[in-house]
Amino acid sequence: MKKKLDDAKGLWPELLPEVLWAYHTIPKTSTGETPYSLVYGTDAVIPVEVGEPSLRYSKESRPSNDESRKQDLDETNERRDMAYVRMIAQKQQAERYYNKKAKVRPLKVQDYVLKAKIQASKDPREGKLGTNWYGPYKITATANKGSFQLETMEGKLLPNN
Repeated sequence: MKKKLDDAKGLWPELLPEVLWAYHTIPKTSTGETPYSLVYGTDAVIPVEVGEPSLRYSKESRPSNDESRKQDLDETNERRDMAYVRMIAQKQQAERYYNKKAKVRPLKVQDYVLKAKIQASKDPREGKLGTNWYGPYKITATANKGSFQLETMEGKLLPNN
């Protein structure tokens, strides 16, 4: 979709409805459902199918269409729940993959660490090639889980953990 809008350059306002329609009617990998069907309980019908009868659109008669619409609305909550379960399962799979690759190394007293600079404390004159870390610091004590008392190389304790 982004490529289509990039190719359009200045014509993107005319293409935006098409791109949004495509976004709402394409099933997402995380849920397995289209956003339209999760909201309205049924698949979207392309405007061309309304004017030109297609097999899917023409086989529905008025009474059976009403019944199938009621059944779709009854199943909407179940479809939303299943989409939520699939989304959570996908996130857990990504988490397992990441955790499998990550090497956990517990920190202990006498280890040396670097302290990350936050964006607000960076010197704007350094630019993007400036350092992203303070330190090295030596761990002198553990305060809470993941919190440590640090001291500089000269032996001066830092005020905050």
